[in-house]
Amino acid sequence: MTGAFITGCEGLALSGDEVSFLREANPWGLILFARNVDSPEQLRSLTGHFRDIVGRTDAPVLIDQEGGRVQRMRPPNWRKYPPARAYAQAYEKDAVAGLRATRLVYRLLAQDLVDAGINVDCVPVLDVPQPGSHDIIGDRAYGMTPEQVALLGRAASQGLLDGGVLPIIKHIPGHGRAFADSHLELPVVDAPRAELERVDFAPFAALSDIPMAMTAHVVYTALDPDNCCTLSPTVIGEVIRRQIGFDGLIMSDDLSMKALKGTFRERGERAIAAGCDVLLHCNGNMAEMVEVADAAGRLDGQAEKRAARALSFLRGPDSFDLAEAEMALEALIGPVS
Repeated sequence: MTGAFITGCEGLALSGDEVSFLREANPWGLILFARNVDSPEQLRSLTGHFRDIVGRTDAPVLIDQEGGRVQRMRPPNWRKYPPARAYAQAYEKDAVAGLRATRLVYRLLAQDLVDAGINVDCVPVLDVPQPGSHDIIGDRAYGMTPEQVALLGRAASQGLLDGGVLPIIKHIPGHGRAFADSHLELPVVDAPRAELERVDFAPFAALSDIPMAMTAHVVYTALDPDNCCTLSPTVIGEVIRRQIGFDGLIMSDDLSMKALKGTFRERGERAIAAGCDVLLHCNGNMAEMVEVADAAGRLDGQAEKRAARALSFLRGPDSFDLAEAEMALEALIGPVS
């Protein structure tokens, strides 16, 4: 059976120990970072090797290819892409043209991913930044209003789907108010629930039909003062599932982030108990990976159904006008040397 987790790996190719671990634990997916990326040929070899080991040709291979400062595949081997703020600025000048450019450029980005054997991108970021919040979201946001974030997030998602890549909405139910970086510490937000519902939850509700979502390692005291969203049955069950109406696959944000405490087994067990379908562990540390795999257990029940449904959204890339998409990209970032 498939393990209910997504794992990282250490380098450009799978080590002997990693091959043995993957065969035994059979994770649902693999996530890649800059340390795993060198060339198109190397990426195709790595992603192909992973799928050969787990025996699933559609096994998810994920990457954070947002553009801007969060872009794992970079020039000269791949195109440079803008941060989300560039799409926001285009939209604010001409809403129709901005939405079209967003969809076209993400369709172009999807081509880069598919050519490398990657079929899941950890975008769009649907967080709505607030004045004074930490810059960890910053220019990764599609705007400062929930309506604009939802519209541009939808265009980005559709561009990826058109290109044969699954999007992930993140960080549900919202990370935009955080005054700390959850990679380094646990953010605590004291906003009233009515304000969270009006602003933070709204883009996620608007895109609740997207097949996958990633949680926020953020404590919202109005929702659950004792647990961050990833570890809160209240947030996942009552807010994400019922109020926001998201019935797709919920994956935790990275369990190795410093916002979380305890052993990796404890973190994983708490996330699964809270309602996460799949655990995410990114840093490639083998000892931690083993703990996460043990905590995750096997993908079954509703989680297995949601995982299968998510993969059912994958299809062959649609045809598109490459020249038009490249022109849209150039308009967003300027001439590419």
